[in-house]
Amino acid sequence: MLILASESKTRKALLAGAGLAFEARPAGVNEREIEAAAVMNGATPELVAQELAEAKATAVAGDVVIGADQVLALEGELLHKTKDVDSARRQLDRLRGKTHALHAAVALAVNGRVVWSTVESARLTMHPFTDAERDQVLALEGDAVHGSVGGYRIEGPSIRLFERVEGDYFTILGLPLLPLLTALRTHAPEVLS
Repeated sequence: MLILASESKTRKALLAGAGLAFEARPAGVNEREIEAAAVMNGATPELVAQELAEAKATAVAGDVVIGADQVLALEGELLHKTKDVDSARRQLDRLRGKTHALHAAVALAVNGRVVWSTVESARLTMHPFTDAERDQVLALEGDAVHGSVGGYRIEGPSIRLFERVEGDYFTILGLPLLPLLTALRTHAPEVLS
């Protein structure tokens, strides 16, 4: 049985869209604690994402477990999911007119041991939108943006705030799907049948 160590609606939809049968179970790891330890040890944003994905993959019991996480880096600082419309507004203001990086990691654990992991990155540039544009997008998005590390959803009305997007679509959504499918063919082909 394939297990996704997450309750992310987006990740579940991506796996379901690929025709995979799986069960979703939250990993229950302390992400901020893992992140803080990694940063203290000098980890790059990419390595932070990888450590989080691997921690999730090994935190859930199962034959084949997928762990995934995404880190947003802006000018060397890691940003996190927003909690409400005010924090989303502040986060978008920080991203306005700038380029930030999304680092999405995915790890595959077989019988409790990580057998594969990777990190894919994308660069996104927001145009210098007005406060009115920002507020209109947030009104259209509603609470959906609070599940995203950037306070936006590239697959929703938030796309209006962007000037340029460089990178794989699945990576931007938080799950490097094509490398994951390749890894499943190698390490757990039975979950693809």
